[in-house]
Amino acid sequence: MLKCFFRCVLAAHLAALSFLVSAQDWPAKTVTIVVPFPPGGTTDVLARAVANKLSPVLGQPVIVDNKPGAGATLGAALVAKSPADGYTLLMGAVHHTIAHSVFKKLTYDFQKDFAPITTVALVPNVLVVNAQNPASNVRDLVTAAKSATHKLSYGSNGNGTAQHMIGTQFQQVTGAQILHVPYKGSAPLTTDLIGGQVDMSFDTVTPVLPFIKEGRLRPLAVTTAKRSSALPDVPTLQEAGVPGIAIGTWFGLLDPAGTPARVVAKLNAELVKIIQSADFKKQMLDIGAEPVGDKPEEMARQIKEETAKFANLVKTANITLD
Repeated sequence: MLKCFFRCVLAAHLAALSFLVSAQDWPAKTVTIVVPFPPGGTTDVLARAVANKLSPVLGQPVIVDNKPGAGATLGAALVAKSPADGYTLLMGAVHHTIAHSVFKKLTYDFQKDFAPITTVALVPNVLVVNAQNPASNVRDLVTAAKSATHKLSYGSNGNGTAQHMIGTQFQQVTGAQILHVPYKGSAPLTTDLIGGQVDMSFDTVTPVLPFIKEGRLRPLAVTTAKRSSALPDVPTLQEAGVPGIAIGTWFGLLDPAGTPARVVAKLNAELVKIIQSADFKKQMLDIGAEPVGDKPEEMARQIKEETAKFANLVKTANITLD
């Protein structure tokens, strides 16, 4: 019995020592950034931009793995269950602070099961319609929605995402009833918006900006408190006569909870350097994103505050999903 006890203690000690050595040697292999959306959307674009810059700094491959589904919660659940060793990261977003209140059967807690590293960027959302849509401003759109013989529709990146919440709040404030059509990501949503299968979206600027510039989509308003630097002539919803909505989408990297503090600190230091570099800032601004690069504790505070804020909105709108 005593021999078995000492054998167990020794095994535990060796495991802890191995984990410590592994943390000190990090990174010693490929780092994976899990994107909980399909390729082509803002989350994917930002993850790939970061991966391209981070790989040469770490001296290891940094790859992007798309795991879409269930309003970005499938990818998050995968990372939450991954080893806490710094080799599997999540490109998280504001959507994950909403999911906590929307989905009744989440297998993870976003605040408890993840270690924030840094916020990469804030991207304004924009209300856009097909260029063939007769609405030239938000007032025209609301009037059309109220008088239409059939419901107008808006697409989102999925149930419980920021686009879903913006659409919900837009209806509450304007009194217009608009059908919500959830997609798995921005790419299929934008395709259907251009094709006329949905009437509007509240997507982030990045995936729709090229089509706005081509004249295939028309921006009516941004959903943030201030105008977007990428669309300086487009008013905010407040300016367009819809008060009380000030929601943008932040994107940031997180480790599974329990990742060694040394690994989190190294990732934060290297990522902040990348995010605040002149070429990365230009790359972000060109796609309508505003680079951030904050500390882990600042990102954690943002997550806590927004989880509480969206919980109130979800409760008011009475949105719950399995």
